[in-house]
Amino acid sequence: MSTDIELSPSSNVADVQGALESLEDPRIRAINEKHGDDYGVNLGKLRALAKALKSNHELATELWHTDQTGCQLLATLICKPRAFTIDDLEQWVRQSRTPKVQAWFLNYVVKKSKHLEELRRRLVDDQDPVVASAGWELTAHQVVKAPENLDQSALLDVVEAQMLHAPQRLQWAMNNTLAQIGIENEELRPRALRIGESLQVLADYPTPAGCTSPFAPIWINEMVKRRSA
Repeated sequence: MSTDIELSPSSNVADVQGALESLEDPRIRAINEKHGDDYGVNLGKLRALAKALKSNHELATELWHTDQTGCQLLATLICKPRAFTIDDLEQWVRQSRTPKVQAWFLNYVVKKSKHLEELRRRLVDDQDPVVASAGWELTAHQVVKAPENLDQSALLDVVEAQMLHAPQRLQWAMNNTLAQIGIENEELRPRALRIGESLQVLADYPTPAGCTSPFAPIWINEMVKRRSA
């Protein structure tokens, strides 16, 4: 770990902030800022910091409340998912304003929580589109992991009516849900494909060679093809 500050389980917030500052790379920050994220630390090195700190929910909470993206990313790695109440989870989601922080908190904390479904229901219709996008990302997860909790036909109704004009992050999360329904639910797959073709959301998204397009009809058909093979 190439930092001048060695961290340990007894490290405090100031120690962590100093370590993050020593790892700051302007080139990484410039790339991340294009995607709405304001940190400049290589994520592999950030994970090494988390490994040195070990699980520490109290420190995670202190790091989170700095409102600094690097600290919040570390907090998602060292916190204890089972220590969160449903209200704690909702508060942290509402404070997750950058894409990477939101994604890590959902993936590393919320999806490991017994409160996942209750939180999803609280967030999915929120008036704040960033908060609602978290609810829709959890909905896409539940399409795969717990479809019995969802009315997928009703979800497609909402996607069809709202996705085209939704703000970007909410639109991406709705599109994720649309694609997962099309992939997982054979009965609703034709409708999911029709909605994707009709709305054309992300149809022109530049996709690197070897990667699957996020355009729902292409995504759905490719994943179904892979499974059948």
